[in-house]
Amino acid sequence: MRPDRILHPELAAALATLGHTDIVLVTDAGFPIPAQAHRIDLGFWPETIDVIEILNVLRKEIFVEAVHFAPEVKKHHPQLYRDVQGIYTGSGAEFFPATHEQLCNEIAYKAKVIIRSGSFNPWANFALVASTDPFAWFTDESGVPALPAYIERRQRITNNQVPELK
Repeated sequence: MRPDRILHPELAAALATLGHTDIVLVTDAGFPIPAQAHRIDLGFWPETIDVIEILNVLRKEIFVEAVHFAPEVKKHHPQLYRDVQGIYTGSGAEFFPATHEQLCNEIAYKAKVIIRSGSFNPWANFALVASTDPFAWFTDESGVPALPAYIERRQRITNNQVPELK
């Protein structure tokens, strides 16, 4: 066993395949997952496993540069919005709006992996765009100038910035 690591073998393997800009979609129990998707189903009973639990674990396992979700979350489910802000504060990730239709009809088809929860939490569908460690790439020792996006992410991490929906 691996202490303090994902124990689910399929999920651990799927996360290990992620590259920069790959999408992990974390969904509620009712999300319409495309038939050909790499689906990892963690929902086995209502409210078990919850989306927030999954996001908390993924925050420890992968670098995320962007989180896309329905803009209605901020107004109609402020606690969920605050929870997700708390998870991604200091991560360097940015928040972007994606309508429910975009999540279902576009992003779900582009996702490298879709993790279905048992959550009945309204609006709880989040597309995570994988990234790389902004401090490991373009180190001072390499002498290669860092890309602006890496500099910006490093700054957001260093400042422990709270992400806000754009």
